[in-house]
Amino acid sequence: MTHVISIQSHVAYGYVGNRAAVFPLQRLGLEVTAINTVQFSNHTGYGAFTGEVFTPDHLRNVLDGVESLVGLGGVDALLSGYMGDEGIGRAVLDSVDRVKQANPRALYCCDPVMGDVGRGFFVREGIPEWMRDYAVARADIVTPNQFELAFLAGREVNTLEGALEAAAALRAKGPKVVLVTSLEIAGDDQKHIGMLVDAPGGSWRIATPKIEFAIPPNGAGDFTAAMFLAHSLRAGLGDEGPARALEQTAAAVQMLFEHTRRAGTRELAMIAAQQDIVSPTVTLHAEKLR
Repeated sequence: MTHVISIQSHVAYGYVGNRAAVFPLQRLGLEVTAINTVQFSNHTGYGAFTGEVFTPDHLRNVLDGVESLVGLGGVDALLSGYMGDEGIGRAVLDSVDRVKQANPRALYCCDPVMGDVGRGFFVREGIPEWMRDYAVARADIVTPNQFELAFLAGREVNTLEGALEAAAALRAKGPKVVLVTSLEIAGDDQKHIGMLVDAPGGSWRIATPKIEFAIPPNGAGDFTAAMFLAHSLRAGLGDEGPARALEQTAAAVQMLFEHTRRAGTRELAMIAAQQDIVSPTVTLHAEKLR
């Protein structure tokens, strides 16, 4: 059975961080070991929350316990998301080293959570530069949104050509595959939103209907990164594998968003959508760009 370690935040209520990643990964049949960087009552977008931020030593200690119990040789991938500070980031990369030492074929998927178009950066000062200079280079898969891609690649992303050039520049730093989410570029149909994947074997994109929410739900990026990692583990990173992973991921995101819109909540309708996450009722086809 495929085994993934997911190091992310945790909330008691709602679906962000590990709560947006672990359950859907399990529904897809993966074994998941969750290591939480925080435990909050709810995501910080509500304004008020309670809970605790864990230390880097706490993360290392938890991984120590997992390793002593079952070892790390059976771990196929490590997934990381939001990093509160550089100390947590270093602990994550230490974990990547330990997993890859035990299993050199293991993948590291880094969701470089830093900011978004319109909001700008929402992480602590220094995190974007640390993510660019250290985390990205160590990853096999990175899943930035359009804003994050532009920063990490050091160039504007306003056109399709610009997105492809930025993704290629990011791959040149080390990752094998770049998945770009929330892609809106000049000339595109404003009723749709895109995802693009760039890999050694080619580049592909998919556009899905843009779903409007009264309050956009948090956690969609965490869910997307988890789905893309899961489907990449099945399809592989070579040849047409990234295209197939993109198609399955985009279909799952569309189904989850449709369930969330119908539910009328500001949290992702993860439970209601669970069967459609596993077996989407829509079939999407990636457009090959190169």
